[in-house]
Amino acid sequence: AVPLLVLIFFYKLGDAFAGGLTTNFLLDAMGFTLTDVGAIYKGLGLVASIAGALYGGAMMVRLGLYRALMLFAWLQAFTNLGFAVLAVTGKSYLAMVTVVGLENLAGGMGTAAYLALLMSICDRRYTATQFALLSAVASLGRVFAGPPAGYLVEFVGWPIFFVMTFALALPAIVLLKRRRALLASLDPCSQ
Repeated sequence: AVPLLVLIFFYKLGDAFAGGLTTNFLLDAMGFTLTDVGAIYKGLGLVASIAGALYGGAMMVRLGLYRALMLFAWLQAFTNLGFAVLAVTGKSYLAMVTVVGLENLAGGMGTAAYLALLMSICDRRYTATQFALLSAVASLGRVFAGPPAGYLVEFVGWPIFFVMTFALALPAIVLLKRRRALLASLDPCSQ
């Protein structure tokens, strides 16, 4: 149980660090307006997240749980690097739309596989309780990411911060590799 709980904690940690400050980054560092952020980051982001969840769910049926978790973890990690590129290249609406769209698409795909993992761990007799507890563990990354993320940006700057969010996604990938057999046994797509 402990290795699965650690995996659940780390799977979205890189996204939690990046997502916690993305609005501040777009407004303060990049100089986009509230309207830009509302329309692109929130509006397009929502549509891309929903599309990603639907597409990720469909892909997961073909790939299986382990391969979907692995692929989507890499996609989530690499799309965080898009914000580092945006920080270096400067204000560009096309770049912002591309980065926000891809990051939310990958995040939605990752969320689909992630929720499938959480649901596959739950015993049917205690599903509600176990899912609530697992969701709480999953949210710890977002809770603990906030305060250190702000200090980290002040210390290293935006480009390095987003590179570090990529690095924060790597422990989940290592944990996925180590638990491949266990994840294959939990795969709801193969049952």
